[in-house]
Amino acid sequence: MDAKQFAARLDAGIDAHWAELVALSDELAAHPEVSGEEFETSKKIAALLRAKGFAVEHPYLGIPTAFMARAGAPRAASRVALLVEFDALPEIGHACGHNLHGAMSVLAGVALLPLLEELDAELLVVGTPAEETSGAKVPMAQAGVFDDVDFAVMIHCDCGSSRVKYRSLAMDAVEFTFTGQTSHAASAPWEGRNALNGLQLFFHAIDMMRQHIRPEARIHGIYRYGGAAPNIVPDKAVGEFYFRAPKRAYLDKIMEKVWDCARGAATATQTQVTWTQFESSFKDVLPAPAAEALVGGIMDELGVPFLDNEETQGSSDVGDVSYRCPALQPKLDIAAGRKIEAHKREFARATTTPEAHEALRTGARILGRAAIAVYADPALRKQLREDFERERSRGKE
Repeated sequence: MDAKQFAARLDAGIDAHWAELVALSDELAAHPEVSGEEFETSKKIAALLRAKGFAVEHPYLGIPTAFMARAGAPRAASRVALLVEFDALPEIGHACGHNLHGAMSVLAGVALLPLLEELDAELLVVGTPAEETSGAKVPMAQAGVFDDVDFAVMIHCDCGSSRVKYRSLAMDAVEFTFTGQTSHAASAPWEGRNALNGLQLFFHAIDMMRQHIRPEARIHGIYRYGGAAPNIVPDKAVGEFYFRAPKRAYLDKIMEKVWDCARGAATATQTQVTWTQFESSFKDVLPAPAAEALVGGIMDELGVPFLDNEETQGSSDVGDVSYRCPALQPKLDIAAGRKIEAHKREFARATTTPEAHEALRTGARILGRAAIAVYADPALRKQLREDFERERSRGKE
């Protein structure tokens, strides 16, 4: 059977299950669950995949809302992973579109299922919760889930344009706690050691450090706690920061400067400082030239206009996947060219429109065709692996 015949059967499967996945996406939009609390969401998706014929493990790897759905032969010639996101944002719901693009991966997986035996293929549909916070893809990658995968892919929703060459920033999420000594702020301030002064000085040191790092890096922080009352010298102050850079290796260099800033601020204010990560660190997303060419060609074939330049946007745990296997996260316009920034309520509303429902179908077609191409072409798999090894080496420089 040639590629066109496989694509035709894929499309028929997508059309047959499309309405069911539209209903699931809209239901998730109506009942959003935030990162780490996607209990009903993950249960519904896992049940759907199980009913369609996948072998499903849920929970997975000790993560209560993660799942692993498998189909095909475990010793097949090739293995593809479709990643499923489904967490929402506090207060504003699915304003990043995870309900919709998670459903795209599920729809593609269900439509691929009848083709796997003929393609000598194994398919993993991986439920990856908490992308907006701690990022379940990080411990999954560390556990080796993606090490033997030929290609891992998902689509991310966008409003306004589509893009193949998605990049993201490596990120560390760090909480700093300064401790000192309380005292009466009016009658005996000299007896106190002001932890808030230590945190404030640290903020100033970070701002001065910005002058001497590359402009693509990003640093942003907030005061989490600064004291109990104005007439008490604060003995505790807490700040939370995100530190980001285009490459993990360069971010590590920035963090050495950050630790010096923290220690220096503590020394200058006669306080102590400790730090801990409050969310997982994310790696940058590695380029994948052969995969980008593949998906770009599929978008052209389907008449999906897309921007061909690279753009770095935010941070994502898909970066950790890209350091373990060939991986891609193209972005797909769900709003027929209407520009809406993510993390706005309007974006959440856009995921349930007729345009978004049609984008669900289109996204599943892109994912399904990409999987078929990888399954059917050993030379493509070899090129994907060569690109991956080269870019991973560069990413560590």
